[in-house]
Amino acid sequence: MVAGGGGRTPEKAVRAAGPRQTWAALPWLVRSAVVWSACLVVIAAGLYLLARVTLLVTPLAIALAATFFLAALLDPVQLALRRLRLPAALAALLTVLLLLGVLGGVGVLVWNLTANQFSELGDELQQGLGRTRDLITATLPVTDEQLDGLLAQLRQAVTDQEVDPVASARTVAEVLGSALLALVLLFFLLKDGRGMWHWTLDRMAGPNREVAAEAGRVGWRTLGSYSRGTMLIAGIDAVGIGLALVLLGVPLAFPLALITFIGGFVPIVGATVAGAVAVLVALAADGPTTALLTLAAVIAVQQIEGNLLEPLVMKRQVRLHPVVILLAVTAGTLIAGIAGAFVAVPIAAVAWRIIDSVHRQRQAADPPTDPPAPSPDPPPASDHPPHRPSGPHPEPA
Repeated sequence: MVAGGGGRTPEKAVRAAGPRQTWAALPWLVRSAVVWSACLVVIAAGLYLLARVTLLVTPLAIALAATFFLAALLDPVQLALRRLRLPAALAALLTVLLLLGVLGGVGVLVWNLTANQFSELGDELQQGLGRTRDLITATLPVTDEQLDGLLAQLRQAVTDQEVDPVASARTVAEVLGSALLALVLLFFLLKDGRGMWHWTLDRMAGPNREVAAEAGRVGWRTLGSYSRGTMLIAGIDAVGIGLALVLLGVPLAFPLALITFIGGFVPIVGATVAGAVAVLVALAADGPTTALLTLAAVIAVQQIEGNLLEPLVMKRQVRLHPVVILLAVTAGTLIAGIAGAFVAVPIAAVAWRIIDSVHRQRQAADPPTDPPAPSPDPPPASDHPPHRPSGPHPEPA
């Protein structure tokens, strides 16, 4: 019997200490690998579940992402109308109507200018691909038969995809429903967004309220800066490349500039695809020399945009590493197609800024404790023995 009746028997103590002793006996590298592997498994499982849920509600997720993007873009317009003493509902309604008017006017203008040219663009691209094939066979050790076989396989893979009328109608209905839902949500977000955010913060207490408030402010500023900066940079790219195509005499300059503007909303990937289309059209229309000059113009415009304009227009905290951008665009494309590619990068930028803000606030709330002050160094030893006063000294006992 153990005194007191509350202690553990030696056998139980040994069994309890066994796993701890085994864990402590493992090398630190093995323990680190086990911990990091467990964390990665949990993160991967969470991301997988999030992706599955997103796939189930893809139209709703795209509508929400488009709503927040447009709200951050149009928030200065709505605030300017509110400063004119307009009611919140009227200011939000006028902002949405202004958006619809701009989109409708631009759409009509683009249709009138490019409706007859997009068919020609397809023919030019086909000729450009043919000339590219001739260049490949002339410079690389690839035969015409090998290229024909590869192209035949690609055509077979495309033609084997049967078009389902029901699925196509469902897709069109989902797109129209998402667009209508985004407009309705945009109106209410512009009208009552700040009130809803303050209502959410009022339900929090303690330090979490300040952390959430600062994270929300940082995320909203990041999304607004990203949306306005991306639109401005895409417009500058489109104007620069369009002027270069006009000066070089490349046909279909306006449709190519429009493709460049749309591709500017998908960083890196969109600019690359738009530049490739412009080079192919130049190759088909005017030959390799004009194609090389077009390629040089596209690279020059993109370098000026990336190294000069983007640091000025985009704030430093909005910018992401190219690897993060490529991973975000790829993940968004795999999850939601083209729409996912458009919204993936702003979502990644906002998420990163919110995580960074929360981390900084946690560090500020819990500052690291200062290490104890080191003890003063002892005085340096002297070469001479210490001075002893004269007189009798007591003898040791």
